[in-house]
Amino acid sequence: MPWNPEIYNQFKNIRYQPFYDLAVLISADNLKNCVDVGCGTGEQTAILANKFEHANFLGIDSSKEMLEKSKEFDLANLSFQQQTIEEFANSDSNWDLIFSNAALQWSDNHEELFPTLISKLNINGQFAVQMPCQKDNVLNVILSDLAREKTFADYLNNFHRDSPLLTIDDYAKIMFNNGLKDLNISMKVYPIYGNDETEFYNFISGSALIPYMEHLTTEQQELFTTEFKTRIKKYYKTFPAIYSFKRMLLYGRKS
Repeated sequence: MPWNPEIYNQFKNIRYQPFYDLAVLISADNLKNCVDVGCGTGEQTAILANKFEHANFLGIDSSKEMLEKSKEFDLANLSFQQQTIEEFANSDSNWDLIFSNAALQWSDNHEELFPTLISKLNINGQFAVQMPCQKDNVLNVILSDLAREKTFADYLNNFHRDSPLLTIDDYAKIMFNNGLKDLNISMKVYPIYGNDETEFYNFISGSALIPYMEHLTTEQQELFTTEFKTRIKKYYKTFPAIYSFKRMLLYGRKS
């Protein structure tokens, strides 16, 4: 089940606010070579490229479907490449800005990944990352619990994706110990309002649900979806309701 840009962008306004909150932290000083890791459709990368016209931007993403949309953004200082986060981490390249909005949570072993990414920064290079706090967000918890129950665990052949996210204290230590200064680290709630359980289901179906659906047959997907919506309705009890979606924003500059 590949990424679907149309489904993902149904909640475009909600998904973009953290991007703008992260982007405002970036300084234009000494900004020449920049990369957006996990750029998706490339629209946000294009916003950055327009904002920092003197800098060159590369957007990378593993999804061919998402990158198809990037063809719409024709800027002289912007290019795109299909590449996984792991391939990028292992590449021989250095940057003045490593930017990543809601992508690094798809990669494991952050104790090694983050130092590796930080090591790719030039002196005074900037590191700007935003990730959803999956372990603390109720829809992710419902999804995780459902996937572990025997019926669905059997359907999934015991597939389960544990969140790789560390604590905010862990990231602060990693960033500091690997030479970042001017640290700006925060956790922020981005509320999502839903009129029924389907609206909340649709939000998570465009991202965290995808790897689970890839392991299910069409019939199993329908059963999983029905039960997931039932659990969401049971949790919230009444609608309209608020989903307090928590995100972590991390910024620092290489000393």
